[in-house]
Amino acid sequence: MSDPFKAFQDQFASATSAFSSGEMPAAFREMAEKGVQSYRGNFEKLKEAAEQTSDLLEGTYATATKGVAEYNLKSLEILRTNVNTAFDFFATVLSAKTPAEAVELSSTHLRSQFETLSEQAKELSTLAQKIATESSEPIKNGVEKTFRTAA
Repeated sequence: MSDPFKAFQDQFASATSAFSSGEMPAAFREMAEKGVQSYRGNFEKLKEAAEQTSDLLEGTYATATKGVAEYNLKSLEILRTNVNTAFDFFATVLSAKTPAEAVELSSTHLRSQFETLSEQAKELSTLAQKIATESSEPIKNGVEKTFRTAA
């Protein structure tokens, strides 16, 4: 028998006797403790990441909700303005003395309304972009932070 083989047999016999006596060898115990510590550390990191993600989603939801409410209020304001303008136009057309005057009033109103609607569409588009940016910013920052932490 060679010396390395004899050393292996001795270690194996030592481990076997330790297991048979119900006592775990120190090397196995140490390895198991390191595994448990590693598991706890990974669990804590996972738990922290889950909490951060939850906070991130809550913040994003709150921002999006606020933005949608702002958008809805702006839409209602535009609707109110357009309805009032339509009623004013109808009252003006009904007071026209000639058909030519009614046609002139209609043409003027259509030009004005087209400009107004274009401006209102720009306002709503700008507001929607602002809401989308504000809502996505926390997610973007969170993802960047996660990648910086992981790197």
